[in-house]
Amino acid sequence: MSRPILFLDVDGPLNPYAAQPERRPDGYTTVRVPLEGSAAEEHRILSSRRRTLRVWLNPEHGRHLLRLDYELCWATTWMADANRWIAPVLGLPELPFVDFGEALLHDRPDGVHWKTAPLVEYADGRPFAWVDDEQSDLDQAYVNTHHRTHGVLHHVNPRIGLRSDDFRALADFARSLGPSRATD
Repeated sequence: MSRPILFLDVDGPLNPYAAQPERRPDGYTTVRVPLEGSAAEEHRILSSRRRTLRVWLNPEHGRHLLRLDYELCWATTWMADANRWIAPVLGLPELPFVDFGEALLHDRPDGVHWKTAPLVEYADGRPFAWVDDEQSDLDQAYVNTHHRTHGVLHHVNPRIGLRSDDFRALADFARSLGPSRATD
């Protein structure tokens, strides 16, 4: 039986970008990413006056993520660049990523986040948890309607990033799926 997928966003859950800008959170390290080295248009817009993007990462997060009973997958505007800039700092292997293609950063008229439909499509009926700081009730409703098995959206406060309680909640969800994690 395959494990559920853990879709990981970078900015918010792993990089608490909304924390006080002058105070790096305890346990985090600073990574400076050249803007031309990141494919994420969002990062260039947010950082148009700087030559590099400041990213705070907690190296302990990688160890905690690897202990979870999930197949890890990037679900971020960083896409493949997450393997270049984020994974090494966290001690993660190269991970698959969702290529958002034309959906990248394009708002939907129904208010559902632009990542939601591509994540459901990528999961292709497998159970998943999605860690992000931008989901809403509309996204959970979309998952409940369009995904034929378990899908949980786990919101993380972008001021504080992933915490022990978040890892516990994710572990609990994976355990709740029972020994047969195949689709319903």
